[in-house]
Amino acid sequence: MIRIIFRCAIFSSTSIGERVTFGYGGIAVVIHPKVRIGNDVTISQGVTIGGRSKLSEVPVIKDGVYIGANACILGPVTIGECAIVGAGAVVLTDVPAGAVVVGVPARLVVTSV
Repeated sequence: MIRIIFRCAIFSSTSIGERVTFGYGGIAVVIHPKVRIGNDVTISQGVTIGGRSKLSEVPVIKDGVYIGANACILGPVTIGECAIVGAGAVVLTDVPAGAVVVGVPARLVVTSV
């Protein structure tokens, strides 16, 4: 039903914390079943969080993270607490707590908010 109504793929086996918000009802969001998402996270529309080819590990999203529209977080990366992933960013490496990353591939623009 979720896939048909909201055009997204969020699996019941995905570990999602409390008070996680999906922008526009989660339209076009794709999250790998093994991803772990903390509390108080905001995930905008069109976000992909998953693995990369031939890598079995997937992202870990810590508490208080904001993920902008159409961002991709791929592979064995950790997004630190209260970090911000800008719209359209492609994250392939760890993001420190409180940091802001933007671009393709994502680059650090602010180290602490």
